[in-house]
Amino acid sequence: MKSRILYLNTHRLSAYAWQQGRLLPEGDFDNDEAGLQQFSDYLAAHRQDRFALLANVAEEGHAHETIPFLRGADRQTLISRKIGQHFQGTALATAVSLGYEKTQRKNEKLLLAALTNPAHFEPWLQRLASAEIALSGIYSLAQLGGPLLRKLGLGTARCLLLSMQDHSVRSSYLANGQVYFSRMTPLADSSIAGIAGTFAAESAKLQQYLIGQRLIGREEALPVYIVAHPHTLPAIENACPDRGQLAFHIIDSHTAASRLGLHALPDDNRSDTLFMHLLAIATPSQQFAGEVHRHHFRLAQLRHGLIAAGLVALLGSLLYSAKQIYAAHALRDDARSLSASAAELDRRYQAAASTLPQLDIDSETLRLLTSRHAELSRQQRRPDAAFSQVGQTLERMPNVVLEGIEWKNQIQFSPGNTGETGEITTLRGSINLPQAEPRRVLAIFDDFIDSLRLAAGVTVNVRQRPFDIESGSTLRGGDGGEEAAKPRQFALEIVRRPTP
Repeated sequence: MKSRILYLNTHRLSAYAWQQGRLLPEGDFDNDEAGLQQFSDYLAAHRQDRFALLANVAEEGHAHETIPFLRGADRQTLISRKIGQHFQGTALATAVSLGYEKTQRKNEKLLLAALTNPAHFEPWLQRLASAEIALSGIYSLAQLGGPLLRKLGLGTARCLLLSMQDHSVRSSYLANGQVYFSRMTPLADSSIAGIAGTFAAESAKLQQYLIGQRLIGREEALPVYIVAHPHTLPAIENACPDRGQLAFHIIDSHTAASRLGLHALPDDNRSDTLFMHLLAIATPSQQFAGEVHRHHFRLAQLRHGLIAAGLVALLGSLLYSAKQIYAAHALRDDARSLSASAAELDRRYQAAASTLPQLDIDSETLRLLTSRHAELSRQQRRPDAAFSQVGQTLERMPNVVLEGIEWKNQIQFSPGNTGETGEITTLRGSINLPQAEPRRVLAIFDDFIDSLRLAAGVTVNVRQRPFDIESGSTLRGGDGGEEAAKPRQFALEIVRRPTP
């Protein structure tokens, strides 16, 4: 998208293409049916470009207002009402904040500006809207006086700025870089002497007007900056000597163009190209066009924003893809390195295995056997703990006589096919207590069982008791002394699970 500038004066509209500090004229269009049709054809050929309209017309008004401290929609509503009171009948208006008063109410000072002859703009704006041109804004030449002085490094506290455009002299009063008043005076004499005399006369008239409006003091010094072609500088210096409170400073238009970066120097006293170039490099924040006139410009901004977001997303995707490709390449290198290492280890294994005695079984079967052997080795147990527990219990109970002991280690498989190891110790013995009552014998037997159960992870199962006490049988002593004197046999099974 290229930048193009439309320059509108009281007679015609001129089109320029701005490219890297160069203004290229592309056509002049008169304000008649033929000129408007040529302008429509010109727009049709440049529908994708962005345009800005710079106006140099006499119908430009300025007003100062003070409003309460407001924000958001309330402030905008009040500003619109104030603009309607001062400039009724035009939609080409704007408001510039001049700061806040240093009082408790903190009122805001505003400069209201408007192009008061919208009918002069309407034919051109209609063609721009019909061609769906992206119009960034409408600007006045007076708005660019402050940026011009700032770019040239000149003082902008309070001053006058005079320049020549379109057979007229533009006179502006600026304070702190902001235009407070501006007017356009036609040139009756276009000679160098006539231009110099007009500059001198306009400076004196504008000073008296500002004193009358109490914008400056009667004894206040007022700098006057005049933009002129180098060939006219001697004549202007002779016509504008410092007098009274006016101090004249002549700005060489060629020097100003070089400092602003404009490659094409002005051919005469007119400063049109200086201000158009300044509009391209230092566009003011405020402009006169309404949102209706800037509709297609907003669409273009939205379109470019979406394109930029898409490009950012595409760039992010490319970066992520590059990262993934690099990671995949690194993984392939690691895989190749590991494969080479595994092949080297396998070669060394085969070399070592070839030196060993050959077995009648293959390597896979041997691996299974060694794995099974290792598993059985882990499950192997000794009866030391079980026998120690039984021995310690028998030492405390001398009436219990052990006649036989059997220990075995077995693996029980759960439904999940997980092997669980356990020790089973089977005891056979008797209670040696001659002539004792059955209840005493049973009490000693129960104490023996309870002592065995004190160990962790131990379960005692009774296989045979000294006396049969099942339901349906009677507990009785022997019928004779010989029966009572016999030892009472018992059998126990001790299941011991390993503690974790």
